[in-house]
Order: sequence, then structure tokens, then C-alpha cells
Amino acid sequence: MSRIHNPRSSFTGDGTLGMETSITRRDFLGTALLASGSALFAGMTPSELLAAQENDFTGYGGVGEYSNANGNTWDVLQAGHAIRDRLYDPLPAGIIDTGEIYDCVIIGGGISGLAGALFFQREAGPGMKCLILENHPIFGGEAKQNEFLVEGKQLLAHQGSAIYQVQYPHSFLAHFYKSIGLQAPRLTYQKWTGSDPEFPLSNTPYEAVGLLHGQYGFWFGARFNQRPGMWLMDPLGKSLHGAPVSDATRLEWLRWLKGESATSTKFEHPKVEGDATSRYLDSITLEQHYMERFGLSRETVRSFLSPVEGGGSGLGPDALSAYSDYAFEMLHPLPEENGGSDQMFPGGNATIARLMMKSLIPGAIDGPHSVEGVCRNRVNFSALDIAGTPARIRLSSTVVHVEHDGEASKASSVSIVYSKKGKLYRVKARSALMAGGCWTTKHIVKDLPETLRVAYGQFYRSPCMMVNVAVRNWRFLYKMGMSGCRWFEGLGNYMEVRKLALTGVEDATIGPDSPVVLSLKVLYSYPGAPTEEQGNRGRGDMLGTSFRDYERQVREQFTEMFASGGFDARRDIAGIILNRWGHAYLSPQPGFFFGRDGQPAPREILRRAPHGRIAFANTDLAGAMDHRYSILEAKRAVGQLLDQVLS
Repeated sequence: MSRIHNPRSSFTGDGTLGMETSITRRDFLGTALLASGSALFAGMTPSELLAAQENDFTGYGGVGEYSNANGNTWDVLQAGHAIRDRLYDPLPAGIIDTGEIYDCVIIGGGISGLAGALFFQREAGPGMKCLILENHPIFGGEAKQNEFLVEGKQLLAHQGSAIYQVQYPHSFLAHFYKSIGLQAPRLTYQKWTGSDPEFPLSNTPYEAVGLLHGQYGFWFGARFNQRPGMWLMDPLGKSLHGAPVSDATRLEWLRWLKGESATSTKFEHPKVEGDATSRYLDSITLEQHYMERFGLSRETVRSFLSPVEGGGSGLGPDALSAYSDYAFEMLHPLPEENGGSDQMFPGGNATIARLMMKSLIPGAIDGPHSVEGVCRNRVNFSALDIAGTPARIRLSSTVVHVEHDGEASKASSVSIVYSKKGKLYRVKARSALMAGGCWTTKHIVKDLPETLRVAYGQFYRSPCMMVNVAVRNWRFLYKMGMSGCRWFEGLGNYMEVRKLALTGVEDATIGPDSPVVLSLKVLYSYPGAPTEEQGNRGRGDMLGTSFRDYERQVREQFTEMFASGGFDARRDIAGIILNRWGHAYLSPQPGFFFGRDGQPAPREILRRAPHGRIAFANTDLAGAMDHRYSILEAKRAVGQLLDQVLS
């Protein structure tokens, strides 16, 4: 990991920015002093230095049961890097054998792992037992939430996984949703309140509803020789007139914003996975596809579409297979004209993870088995890992070693070693499901065949940081005439005021004086560099910057952009949480989905059959980061174990 940068030695303006306000972070080890320079670290003991790094890296985690699980915290990061750096090769002496034997051990307690446990529980038959080993302090993977307490009100925001779609009512996914208690997939959202004229608001952070109605702004700063920066309000309505770009760029960009093709031939979307259109798209980059379809120059793509377009796979269009932009369509949700639309719980898909956990272990969350019940009630952690129960989940347990007990084709069991609170433990299983990401799986499955190892070598992951900023109100945005905005330099690229679904939310209404959480999705793209290199560079940047440096960036950026609307960082910001995900996205390069040069696609090599008693799940095997693919991959993998291993 890159070493954590020390903040600048001079904090001009920190008082104005509100850097010392207590609500924004815990007062651990005198954080203000830790930020004053490296001299303080010189006199620390190793344990004190570790604590200082942890606190200035992880930062404030909010309130509630997710407060110590905001993204990859320092503890999670260190455990992961110990695997990467082969600290457990070979395994040390003194491993504690728990004496436990399970029919299936599932590595990873995100959506894929929880779904795998549910499918195993439902299909394996009575008496069969499974254990989930999860490295974070709470289940859900990237489907977790942040909780703030602002002016006595609870505010929720997503850490990562956010959106779900309404599916056709008789589809497999619709039936699965119902089976976990999601009976009404179309949610009801907050209504406008107050005497101010209503602004159209999005239901998710990604809709930009205001762009179509004139309540939206584009910010142009120093990158466009604007000092101070300038706003272009209602950019679509004004056809980008006034933007500091050339006329040629303006016309190209406008064509993109309006979705207008550059040719008279209408683009035909893929119909099914693997058709001729799919395969052509997978043979080129998304950048090339945008240039062909919309007549854009490479400069326009890299200046205005990267990394936002392609952000569903973590990087800019130059690094991705063009098919990555259409893979989600192959899940065939209910079309918008038939009543389908993007839906979002206040804390994103944390609610779906909670419904799954409640289905798996009924006592895991107090209260009724319903959306309202899992949103309003707390996790009963003591119920998650009870001896003798059919399904268990063991948290803060990082799996470091998975290996068959003998030759894979003949072995009757698999040994799994995990680290918890500084000690190593061993459990045995008749089968194992690898439901974590490819970046750990390829390291911890010790007898992985070379063909699978080579396939995993073609899985490139990129980071993402979700910055959730709680503000006491968004009146400053309303005064400026916008409910959302976009910018092209600095931290993140866009943000949106959103209405919350009424699933345990305290306020049924929203207006400019309502406290809200503004989410900044920070992606790290370096146009022109290879896909793998971009991911590595992004991780270095994200992990090598302290919480305090990021906090200052947020405060400075908001001040520069929104001071004209009356924004005051000290007064208006109530809290900032960073959710750093080092391997958030599978970033599929051309050929990832359907192969190239006559070679099979790397994902198919891993999907086609178990390795001995070990099967592979996780959404990265689909090539698209979507919780629905997590569920479907788990379904496939559990079926393989039941049919080919445990039958």
C-alpha cells in the first residue's frame, strides 16, 4: 500500500472550512494533532503508530451498527494486504482447529454469499448445514449503509451497491425478491413540502432529473481556465451555450447529452447475451463504440464522459469492453413504459442484504420479516453464529487459506483457515463456495489449477470511494436553482438531491430546509493507460490519502462551488463519511465477455464447473457489477455443488 500522505503543514482557512468541528469525525488520539506533520509520528511506539494510521485512514464512520464498517476500513485493508503479501504462506504453527465440519462453507457475506446460503438452505435438504465467513464487522459486502444523526434526525446513505430494478412479475428474480420479503418492489418516496416552488427531485443519486427540467448546473473551473470557476445553469436547455469549450466540442457533447446518433442507421441493442451485436461490442472499447455511435472525438470522450460514462465498471470508456455498457440490459427488467424504473432504498441495497439475512436466520434482525421491519430494527449479532443451527455467519473472519484435503478430484473435504482477532482457526467442509471477489479468491485457493489461475489473471478490478456528506439543509443549492450538478475536475464528478423511499424514514416530506446526504462517487481513471494499470494507480491514490486530506478537499470544493448560494462549510456540513472500496468494480477489457483470438472468455473458464469441491460465485464472474448478477451467480454455483459434489 502507498504510505499515507501527511496533510499540508499550513492550514490556511481551516477554521473557516470547519475542519475542527467535532461532528465530522471521532476525536481519536487528537486527530487535529496527528494531522500537523510527520514529526509527531517519530516518537510513537509501533502500536501507537498503527492506531494513528487506522484513525486517520478510516475516519468517521457515522452512528449505528455500520459505524465501524465504512468501506474497507484500516483493519480490513491490513488483513487483505497480509494475504496479498503471502504472510500465511506457508501456514504458521498453532492454528486452532475448531472441530467443526459443515456441508458447505461460504467465503464472503455479501449479496452473493448470502444468496448462496439461502439457495443451499432451501435446496440441499434437511439436516444440511452451512457457515458463512465474512471479513467485515457486518454482512452485506458493498451493500451496506451509512447512518448520520443530524439535528436529532437519522439520515441514511448507501456505501456502494444502490439500485434495483422492478422485474417482470413471473421472472426468477421477482420470485426471489418476494421470497425474501420484498413484496412491493415499487417504492413510495418523500413528497415536497413548504411554500417554495417545487423542484423535480430524483429517486436515486444517478438520475439527474433536474437536467431535463432546467434545475441543473455544470461547473467549469481551473481546468477550463476559469478562475474563479463558473456555473452554466440549465446546460441542456441552453444547448451548452456559454460553456468554455469550442463550438465543435459543444456540438459533439450536446449530441451525446440528447442521445442523438451520428448516423442515419439506428443502433440496435443486443437482444440476448452472445448474439452478433454482443460479440462485436466485446471486440472493441466503449470509447470506440461512443465514437462510432455518436460521432464523438476521443478528446470529447475523455474530457466529458470519463469516468462517468463507463462508471458502472469503474473506469472510463477507453479501458472497457463496449459490451460492459449493455450487459445490465440482459437481465431484462420491466421496461419503464410498463411501470418499471430504478428503485432505491434510503441506504441502498443494504436493505436487500438485511432481508436476505432475516430469511436465512430469522432471529438475526428483531421485529417482523418485512422491508419496514428490517429497516427500523437492529441486527441481533448474538443470533448470527449459534452452534447447531442450519445456517451461521461468522463476522470479522478473514479467510486466508482454502485447500482440498488431498487431491482435488478425490478429496472428501476442504480445509478453510481464517483469521479472527489475531488468531488463526481451521474448519472443514464437504464443499466450499467462493463468493468473495476475484482479487482474494486467486490468492487463497491454494490448489487452484493453472487454467483457473490464468483466467483469474484476466480479471482487472478498479477502486471507488463513496463520499457521503450530510448537510443540515440544501437551501444553498435551491437558491442557485439546482437539485443536482456536474463538474469535471476535483473530487468526484456529480451529485444529486434525492427523495428517500418511505421505508423506515422519519420524514415523509422534503424541501430545501430538510437535512440530506449528498453522495459523491469518486472514480479513478487515467485515460490512455492499460486497464490493469489504471486500477493499480487508482488504488494507490485512494489508499494513500488520509481522511483529513479528503475532508479538506470536500470542504474546499463545496466552498468554491456553492458559496454564491450562501453555503458555509462550518455551519452547513454536519458529517462526512468515506467508504473506500479498493476493488469495487470488475473492469472488463475487450474480450472479457466472449473471448478473443479463439480463446474462451476468462469468466466461462471459472463458471463451467467446480474445482473439486470448490465452486465460484460473485458478480465479477458475470462481468457486470449488479446485485442481481450476484444472486444469479450464486444460484449457478450452489446448483453445481449440489449436482456434482454433494449428490
